[in-house]
Amino acid sequence: MKAVVCEEYGPLKSLAYKDVADPVAQGNAVVIRAKAIGVNYPDGLLVQGLYQMKPPTPFVPGMEVAGIVDSVGPDVTGLAPGDRVAALMQMGSYSELVSSPAAAVFPLPEKMDFADACALLCAYGTSHHALKQRANLQPGETVAVLGAAGSTGIGAIQIAKAMGARVIAVASTAEKQEVARDSGADECIGYDNLKDDLKKLTNGKGVDVLFDPVGGDAFDSACRAMARGGRLLVIGFASGRIPQLPVNLTLVKEFSVVGVFWGAFTAREPGQYASNMKELIGWYMDGRVKPHIEGCYPLSEAPAVLERVLGRGATGKLVLVPEGE
Repeated sequence: MKAVVCEEYGPLKSLAYKDVADPVAQGNAVVIRAKAIGVNYPDGLLVQGLYQMKPPTPFVPGMEVAGIVDSVGPDVTGLAPGDRVAALMQMGSYSELVSSPAAAVFPLPEKMDFADACALLCAYGTSHHALKQRANLQPGETVAVLGAAGSTGIGAIQIAKAMGARVIAVASTAEKQEVARDSGADECIGYDNLKDDLKKLTNGKGVDVLFDPVGGDAFDSACRAMARGGRLLVIGFASGRIPQLPVNLTLVKEFSVVGVFWGAFTAREPGQYASNMKELIGWYMDGRVKPHIEGCYPLSEAPAVLERVLGRGATGKLVLVPEGE
């Protein structure tokens, strides 16, 4: 089978698209024939040696896969060849055949698109956990979403709306703002006058919840537009700069800064994670959330696709597809 392999940590262009041995379903493993493979920001950091986790090389990157069960190990129950499934893993999904522990695999409804399923795993899963467990978002509150045209940002917009909130989307271009508006945002603004615009749109109160996967200058501005009792969600640092918080602001304005590490959540609270995914799939089937899939690209083009994601050039979700699928 073909797979994308990180043979040594380095530039994205050094990733190899090559033949590797087919996985064998042993023990509690499930082998999935990939129909869609999700591309995520951490994938690009991982292969460059810039992520928290540094597995030994060579390895196959990728956290998300959706497809058809090809085979199951002798210890697997409840899953069989031919089932439509998705799986979340630490790495290994950039491959035509993907082996995953059965505990990380869940069935998909017949009408769920494989690419959409990938988007629900990491992007929507992160946004859902952030807003539900970490922010305890309440109906009627105002959420500002930075990076609003990315897959995680679009997820945050739609999930916040499903939870009854008002959403202010922040995106860098008119095109990206239109994507955010189409995803359900009530207001769309840019970054140039971020603090003043957020204050104006909240009548001076500030935002109750700030969803920030960007960091950098945007964090510096937005943290000055928090409401009393607000929750500033630290999702990531797509801008490339980890900001420093003037903690006197948290004292004077009485808001909380809350870290969101979705990977740790899924590992340490599997029951809550499963409940979250059940709710997300229900919202999807009801039409309350719908991922924006910008495009599906051949698996062999993984390096170029990752370059776009890390360069913040993508809107919505990018998906890899094995040849012939």
